[in-house]
Amino acid sequence: MTMTDTERTWPADAGRAAEAVMERQSPSTAEAVDVLLVEDDTQDAFLVEELLADAALDTRITWVSSLAQAREHFAGFRGCVLLDLNLPDARGMELLREVLTTASAAAVVVLTGFNDEHEGIAAVAAGAQDYLVKGQVDGSLLARSLRYSVERQRADENARQLREAELYARENMRLERGLLPQVLLDSSPLSHRSFYRPGRKRALVGGDFYDAVQKGGTTHVLCGDVSGHGPDEAALGVSLRIAWRALVMGGVAEEELLPALEGILISERAQEEMYATLCQVSLDAGSEDARIRLFGHPPPLVLQDGGVEEVSVAPRPPLGVFPDRETEVEDFRLPRGATLMLYTDGLVDAYDGSPPNRLEVGGLRRMVGDVLARGTSIVDLPEHLVDEAEHYNGGPLQDDVAMLLITHEDRP
Repeated sequence: MTMTDTERTWPADAGRAAEAVMERQSPSTAEAVDVLLVEDDTQDAFLVEELLADAALDTRITWVSSLAQAREHFAGFRGCVLLDLNLPDARGMELLREVLTTASAAAVVVLTGFNDEHEGIAAVAAGAQDYLVKGQVDGSLLARSLRYSVERQRADENARQLREAELYARENMRLERGLLPQVLLDSSPLSHRSFYRPGRKRALVGGDFYDAVQKGGTTHVLCGDVSGHGPDEAALGVSLRIAWRALVMGGVAEEELLPALEGILISERAQEEMYATLCQVSLDAGSEDARIRLFGHPPPLVLQDGGVEEVSVAPRPPLGVFPDRETEVEDFRLPRGATLMLYTDGLVDAYDGSPPNRLEVGGLRRMVGDVLARGTSIVDLPEHLVDEAEHYNGGPLQDDVAMLLITHEDRP
């Protein structure tokens, strides 16, 4: 930088500062502090330089004599602004407020005259880290004030960023929690237990989705999985679930639900190659004969009296791969007292002990049987299954996991 009468950059005496550090200070003081000295009095400016040169603090001092010159240094400045509140082009609290706003990443220490000490106290109340009275400051006090002010400013900034992150996280959690379904089975002969754990870190919603809605005399149950694991997939999964619920509650015929949902998937997906696997089960009140439609999704399991059976059904291609108006339906029995377990492939894709073997549906059946044999209730089953799958996998599961357990109540 070119030095003028009113703007200079001085490195403090490195030799003297280093000796003082070795003799009197801990290693933590070795970090240099950038100081922007805003002072219009040349003698006061040189006095500050001399005080810091004799102090145990390594500083890099930039001196300017006006607010206009100081503004050139504020952007990105993260050191300490040592500010005289009486400048040729600004003064008092208005000057301080501009510095605090413009040099928001810097600590601000105010220099006041002997008769203006009350103004220094007001400055601290307004946001300055400290104030110093001219003529009453020695090198040790000045260095300590600068060092502590910078550290307090860093702590305040870290605390502010942490608060912002916490508020942002809570807002996202409230939003995402609101997107999880509230299963509508109040007047249905079915009860449910749901489980959801996305694969993305710090997320509540992934590409997996489930829902259950009772409409008229029929209960419809849905479980699906959008290909991929990012936010686009999560958004599409939520859209499909909400759209499916709207179609059911809007009275769309059962055989038309999934063709309509496929049309929505095609119109809403972010990339043409995105698709969704899906299983839909429908059960009429008073009946034990359920109808199932399966699109590239792992088949559900029927749990009863400790036994675990796979629902035998021929799968069709996933939704969005080969759009087709036809939806083949097959029947299976869901006796009263039995539980139907719908799930996504986050469970069956876990390793079965070691790569490359996967659990697949057969391994999941075995695992469910083992967990139930230990006396685990249906209510606690999902968490135990995830723990067991992670044990087989040799670590945390990488994919989203969704489970919906529907129990056909043992009553007429």
